[in-house]
Amino acid sequence: MSCRLSKELRTKHQVRSLPIRKNDVVKILKGKSKNKSGKVTTVYRKRWVIYVDKVTRDKQNGQPVNIPIKPSNCVIETLHLDKDRNSLIERASAAAQKIKNKGKNKVE
Repeated sequence: MSCRLSKELRTKHQVRSLPIRKNDVVKILKGKSKNKSGKVTTVYRKRWVIYVDKVTRDKQNGQPVNIPIKPSNCVIETLHLDKDRNSLIERASAAAQKIKNKGKNKVE
């Protein structure tokens, strides 16, 4: 499940989208929770949804419940980086550069 990156991250890492992970900070662009942002608490791959920290509703008994959000309706604002994620970003940006330069005619 991938999610697009914000414009700042897109220019910094030269990648358009990345798989979403726990602890990424996202901003919701569509739906009732529009313009809210928070940290991803759970990535539920079986249902293709994520749960964001401060995006809840109250049940009838007053207990808060997380609202499921589709990753396509979000933008990643801050990445949770570790060794594996950095290597993934490097591979993705190298592949993107290769595709970008593929059609260019080189004069030798």
